[in-house]
Amino acid sequence: MSVRKSESGQAIVLMTLALVVIMGMAAFVIDVGNWYHTKRRLQGTADATTLAGTQRLPNSPSGAQTMALSYANQNGGDVAGANIIVTSTVQPNDTISVRARKTAPGFFSRVLGIASVDIDARAKARVGPPLEARYVAPMVVFCDHTLIHNCNGKSQPDFQQPTTLNFDPMGAPGAFGMLNLDGGNGTPGSSSEADWILHGFDKYLGLGKYKSDPGAKFSSTNIRDALTARIGSVLLFPVYKTLTGQGQQAQYDIIGWIGFHLTSFTVHGNNSTLNGYFTEFIAQGILATSGGGGGGSGPPSSSFGVESIQLIE
Repeated sequence: MSVRKSESGQAIVLMTLALVVIMGMAAFVIDVGNWYHTKRRLQGTADATTLAGTQRLPNSPSGAQTMALSYANQNGGDVAGANIIVTSTVQPNDTISVRARKTAPGFFSRVLGIASVDIDARAKARVGPPLEARYVAPMVVFCDHTLIHNCNGKSQPDFQQPTTLNFDPMGAPGAFGMLNLDGGNGTPGSSSEADWILHGFDKYLGLGKYKSDPGAKFSSTNIRDALTARIGSVLLFPVYKTLTGQGQQAQYDIIGWIGFHLTSFTVHGNNSTLNGYFTEFIAQGILATSGGGGGGSGPPSSSFGVESIQLIE
């Protein structure tokens, strides 16, 4: 006669082991979720810290590091001064990199022998005069204006100095002209021109030749309202070096961008006078991808105080 052995005890042992494994895996998933959240926070800190530091570049590398560290300390920390590094990519001292680090503890993962993990995030940003700029206004000024005087890239404009710019359809040296930013034939309508003044041209514009818009429209209510709305703000002006042709066939050769803080304006007939001052400005733009001056993918050969900041890593 055979005796059947009970298997219920073995089943309980197997079920217990399976439950331990399942609970361990579930707990590990919770820890992984927490680590992922920490990683995202560190990445946000690294990105924001990098962008804060670039505001002092390229003129003050030490100031950039100080500003970046101060910003990091006020926004979560986990960034050491030694992990904020200024380097040169296209131009001297134009790049800052930041590494954020944190040791995150494991709680449930300890049953798997993982007490903690090291988490880090890195970011790198570059600053420089943009090769292409967005939200450009249709006013154009000469690179040898008495307060700009930088056609050859060997000087800096005189910023914060009050000046008066009179409209001149052919862009006299101390005046401003108007551009047809959309590249079409003929002159743009007053509604288009007003929108470009109020919001800036909503596409990236590169350096090079642009057609003149010689038709003054300052008597238009649209234009006057747009200028009124921009008082107290900075307009992004193209800067030209040469002007060829006449009338609608005239072409300005744009070599850079400059900020103009508009304080007031007057309209006299179809003409206008802008009052304000040139200023340094951070614009939305696309940076050059290589060195060299002017043309190709290199940066503009002259700087007019307009910089763009771009995360590159």
